[in-house]
Amino acid sequence: MNTNNYPNNFEYFPSPCYVLEEEKLEKNLQILNYVRLKSGAKILLALKAYSLWRSFGLIRQYLDGITASGIYEARLGYEEFKKEVATFSPAYKKREMEELVKISNHIIFNSFKQWRKFKDIIDNENKIRESENRELIEVGLRVNPKYSEVTPPIYNPCIIGSRLGITPKEFKKGVSKYGLDGISGIHFHTHCEQNSDALARSLEHFEKHFGGHIAKMKWINFGGGHHITRADYDVELLVKIIQGFIQKYKTEVYLEPGEAVGWQTGFLIGSVIDIVHNGIDIAILDISATTHMPDCLEMPYRPMVRNSGEVKIKHKKNGKLKLKGEKKYCYRFGGPSCLAGDVIGDYSFDEPLKIGDKIIFEDMIHYTIVKNNTFNGIPLPSIAMISKEGNFNILKTFDYSEYKNRNS
Repeated sequence: MNTNNYPNNFEYFPSPCYVLEEEKLEKNLQILNYVRLKSGAKILLALKAYSLWRSFGLIRQYLDGITASGIYEARLGYEEFKKEVATFSPAYKKREMEELVKISNHIIFNSFKQWRKFKDIIDNENKIRESENRELIEVGLRVNPKYSEVTPPIYNPCIIGSRLGITPKEFKKGVSKYGLDGISGIHFHTHCEQNSDALARSLEHFEKHFGGHIAKMKWINFGGGHHITRADYDVELLVKIIQGFIQKYKTEVYLEPGEAVGWQTGFLIGSVIDIVHNGIDIAILDISATTHMPDCLEMPYRPMVRNSGEVKIKHKKNGKLKLKGEKKYCYRFGGPSCLAGDVIGDYSFDEPLKIGDKIIFEDMIHYTIVKNNTFNGIPLPSIAMISKEGNFNILKTFDYSEYKNRNS
């Protein structure tokens, strides 16, 4: 289908539906490619944030590969991205490792124990690869530099008691017991939606604790969470940091952005299915926070809605609520699930909403499709794309079988 009137004509859009805008995706990729070329770093797509594999044909033109958080992401990257696959998991099972060695370029461990447990499997695979003149698997260790500026704590991998990364004390013990022979790289991940100045501060702690080993490594992986494509991100500082690090240690640098790839590259469109009143007007949508965009509750945050205004909540002495909006007509948006807290946020509009009106939530491509679920049997949104040429294509629709097959 072709939507020449886009973005004002939504006649062909299913409801609900995630819509990727290819032109915006490519703009992000061009920024990331600039960082690659100018800094010398390799950039991998983190599938944990963005796994829309039907767009991999475009992404692979700009990025070096993917980073996976487990066996299924690694398989998807190997099958559909067809470039480098770097895999990290807090812990692996034997059957997973037996498959991962067939499809991964880098395998990163969260402990010395796990590395030693699976060392023979990796060594045996590398003997086969060497005999066939293929690239060998490179092994890395994830460390915890005990510093991160991430909030809230659920997203902070360096808080006290974190299971992620080897602490400096445990790293020292591991090196003493096992050595680092066979380790090609060190990985750290301390960021979430942060600018390059946070990386500069994190590197100080990383170098303080692990600096004696960096120059011995073939590569250092700076992890993800770098918000490179955000408008206020200091790209030139990032380039400068990477260039300085490479020059100092003579090692390769990897970055693993996920959200930065999908940042503001599309929207989630849905419909008003009812309007009820309980002190305030409440619009019930066919979009659910808990099933379709769970980060809104997990982070939490209030997603932007196209053509809407802000709202202030006023509490009256009699216990009643009043919504005071930037625009005249105010509504609370709620989803169709049974969860009482399935509330998306409060919004104001120039005109009153009607049943059947379309609602567009901006920036809904990253950390949505990868996290959505079928709680309450609520249907999953369709997935569509608007190509650079303006063509609207439905990539995937879901039906009852998706719900039924996940439950037995």
